[in-house]
Amino acid sequence: MKPGTLLISQPFLGDPNFERSVVLLCRHSPSEGAFGLVLTRRMAPELGDVLDLPLGAAAPAAALPLYEGGPVQLDSLHFVHRHAALPGATDLGQDVYWGGDFDHLITLINSSVISLNEVRCFVGYSGWSAGQLEEEIQRGSWIRQPASAGKVFTLEPDAFWQGILREKGGRFRALSNYPLDPRLN
Repeated sequence: MKPGTLLISQPFLGDPNFERSVVLLCRHSPSEGAFGLVLTRRMAPELGDVLDLPLGAAAPAAALPLYEGGPVQLDSLHFVHRHAALPGATDLGQDVYWGGDFDHLITLINSSVISLNEVRCFVGYSGWSAGQLEEEIQRGSWIRQPASAGKVFTLEPDAFWQGILREKGGRFRALSNYPLDPRLN
């Protein structure tokens, strides 16, 4: 699987960490495992609530929303963006980049070179050991959407899961309407 692939959880996954989630795959190696960021879990705090930033609360970057990237290392911060020239960034395809020089990114945001809607920040991440993600896909836990990193900035986080399934069409469109609790249907 290539970076930039979206992993869409099946509606009956059963893991509360990934219920109705979409994960952006940032790195995958058959021998080392995989690293991704959940795109669908907006958190209440903003960047300025968790980090001391230049210019403090008045900094434009302070208003960046935070998302729960996954259940691993909730004391870490990761980000994706649309700024190809950011030093150290990894190209995920479709004009989406992962990581890079964070201090430089904050400077670019605070000086209005990059807008807030071109950056997503994540607390924690989703990780899989070698072979684990492949096993989960084989069991049917995830639906793959290759080369779709650009969707990060086009679909609203709270409707991402349903929206991406509807875009896939066919049987996936039907899955998008699957009830949270089928016993109540």
